[in-house]
Amino acid sequence: MKTQEDKIFVKKFGKNLRKVRKSKKISMTKLAFDSGLEYSQISRIELGQINTSIAAVNSIALALKIETKELFDF
Repeated sequence: MKTQEDKIFVKKFGKNLRKVRKSKKISMTKLAFDSGLEYSQISRIELGQINTSIAAVNSIALALKIETKELFDF
């Protein structure tokens, strides 16, 4: 991540992902399985530790059965 703004954005994205996932009562394990991503990757995204790819965001949205843009509504 290049700037402080980038770091803040990635943390907000992760926090929102966690909020959406929990509102749907889906575990990180199930989300990882359904999205085809590793559990550790889901965890690191939610913690704002990694700036994930657009493809991963799309996979997560599909697994959560939501529009991709909802993950950016924060």
